[in-house]
Amino acid sequence: MDLRVGIGIDFHRFDPHRKLFLGGVEIPGEPGLSGHSDADVIIHAVCDALLGAGGLGDIGKHFPPGDPAYKGISSLALLEGVRELLAKRGYVPLQVDVAVVAERPRLSPYVQAMRERIAAALGIPVEDVSIKATTPEGMGALGRGEGMGAWAVALIRKV
Repeated sequence: MDLRVGIGIDFHRFDPHRKLFLGGVEIPGEPGLSGHSDADVIIHAVCDALLGAGGLGDIGKHFPPGDPAYKGISSLALLEGVRELLAKRGYVPLQVDVAVVAERPRLSPYVQAMRERIAAALGIPVEDVSIKATTPEGMGALGRGEGMGAWAVALIRKV
């Protein structure tokens, strides 16, 4: 079995004029993130991990931030696009693991829905999507509440 692993990372600043989307789920009552798409750091990190595993570069290569076609787009649509790019190269996603780093918001009430949305977009069981969150304990830009970051690892298989 031909297995490949990739890692992805993404950061976005908070933008009080936008809605917050994480893992494909809207988080009410919180400032959104600044970006060309919906700026979903979780899904962007997952996209980069999958693209890296497939030797396909990064999210900006396939969905350029200056392209009007992607302005305000749901990152779930980008994730589905990544799945299609992998399929063209003969790969399928097997598993993703994500760590989110931010002082706020509290994510535990939304994690299951995030896992379900990502699993559906990738066509994998929800048990194969892991999302966890931690705080930077006040250290650095993320600790000052300027934004959030996410790291992801993905496993893919040649079919």
